Amino acid sequence: MNRRRDFLKTSALGAGAMALAPSFNQLLAASAGTGAPKRFIFIRKSSGIRPAEIALPDFSDKDKALDEKKQALEVDLDKHELPKWLRGLDAHKEHMTILQGLSAKMSENVHYSFSSVMGCFKSNRNTLSAIKRATIDFELAKLFPSPFGHVELSFAGGRSGIVSGYSAPSQQTRNYCYADPDTARSELFKSVLNPEAVNSDNDMLSFLQGREGLKASGIKGHEKRRQEMQIESIHAIRERNKKLIKLSGSLARHLPELAPVHANGGANASTPEKQAAMTDVLIAALKAGLTNVVTYTIDDLGTPVTGLPGNETDRVGIHPLGHDEAFGGVPAWKTREQIRISHVNQIKTIVEKLKQAPEGNGNMFDNTMIMYFPENGETHHGIGLESPFLIMAGNNCNLDISGRYVRLPILGTEGHKTLGNFYTTLLNAHGNPMEHYGDLDLEMARKKLDQTGAIKQFMA
Repeated sequence: MNRRRDFLKTSALGAGAMALAPSFNQLLAASAGTGAPKRFIFIRKSSGIRPAEIALPDFSDKDKALDEKKQALEVDLDKHELPKWLRGLDAHKEHMTILQGLSAKMSENVHYSFSSVMGCFKSNRNTLSAIKRATIDFELAKLFPSPFGHVELSFAGGRSGIVSGYSAPSQQTRNYCYADPDTARSELFKSVLNPEAVNSDNDMLSFLQGREGLKASGIKGHEKRRQEMQIESIHAIRERNKKLIKLSGSLARHLPELAPVHANGGANASTPEKQAAMTDVLIAALKAGLTNVVTYTIDDLGTPVTGLPGNETDRVGIHPLGHDEAFGGVPAWKTREQIRISHVNQIKTIVEKLKQAPEGNGNMFDNTMIMYFPENGETHHGIGLESPFLIMAGNNCNLDISGRYVRLPILGTEGHKTLGNFYTTLLNAHGNPMEHYGDLDLEMARKKLDQTGAIKQFMA
C-alpha cells in the first residue's frame, strides 16, 4: 500500500493542510492584548449579483436617478425597505451595509473568478503559476491567528471530501477545502471524534517530515521554497494536533450534530439541507475558536441545486438559469431570487447564532464581519465593472459602514474605488498598514486617477 498517497487522500492534515497550515502562534482565537479576535466570513456566490437586484426599491426619484447613473450616493437603511430577497435580515439592518460600485477589472470575470476575486489578480483560468499573492482571507488570518488559521468550505461543482479550493496561502500555492458538511465536521473536530486518527496523523507527519526534508536538499528556486513551506507546515500541523488533543474536552462542547442524510458526502441531501448543515459546522468552528476566518463558496455554475422552494422536484442548473432558462415552469429571475433567499437564510442563521453567543461584554457577532458577494461581478457573464457586496458587521467592527446603502462613483471617474481598495481598507483597519493590496486597474491608471490605499470614508 502507498501509505503517503492514502494518507493524503483521506486526511485534511495531508496535501491540503500542508499547503495551508498556519504558523501556530496561538491556540485559541485572540490576538495579543486585544481580548476577543476579529472574525471574517467571506461567502462567494456564482452567476453575479445584478446591481438593480440589490438596489433599494423605494428610493426617492432623486436617489434613484443617482443610483442608475452610478454616481456617488449614500442613504440610511433604516429609512428604506430592503429588496424582497434581503428581508430575512430586516431585524439586523443596523448591522447591514449594501455596497455598490466597487470594480473588479483586475480579477477574472465572465463565468468564474477562481482565486482572483480574493487576490485581485488575473488567475489565467485557475493556473497555479498565475497566483500572485496570498488571498485576502489568508492575509486577515495572519492578523488573528487560530489553530486552523483559515478554513475554506465549498459546494462548488457538487464535489465532496477534501478538494482543491480557491483561496491561496501564498504565491503559486492553492488552498484545499472541505466540500461537504460531514467531511468538514470530521476534520475540524477530529481530535474529539477520532483522537486515535490524530495520533496516527502525527506519526505519518513525522515520517513525511523526514522524507520530505531529505528531498529538499536537491531542489532549487520556487520548488525549493515550496518544499520548505511544506516541511514547515508539517511541523505546524504536528504541533497543532498535540494541543488540540489536549483541548478535545472543551472542543466537544461545540461539536455540531448532523443528520444521517449528510453521511458519506450527503449525496441524498437537498441543497437547503446541505447549506444548513455547513452553516452549523461553520458556526461551531468559530465558537470553538478553531478559526477566525472562513471562506465559503456557497455555489458555482456546476453546483446542482435541489429541493429549492418553488422548484422542489427540479435539479436546477445555475448556468442555464443564468441564460434565463426556466425550470419547472418557474421564470429564471424568480428562481435566481429564491437561490439568493436561500443564501440569506444562512447569513441570518450565522448572525443570530453568533448574537446568542456571549463574548466579553457583548456577543460573538460584535466582533464579526460577513461579506456576501458575487465571485464574477455584476451579472452571469460578469465584466468586473461592478461587484456588489452585502456586508453584515458587528458593533466592534473597525470600519464605519453599518446601516447604510453606499454607492461609489463608477469606474474611470474621480472617487471610484476598486476591490483592491476595499481589501486594503480591511487590512489597514485591522493592523496591516500596507499601502495597497492587489493589482491596479489599467483604466484608472491611464486616466491618472488615484486608486491606491484604503477607502478613507470607511475608516473608523
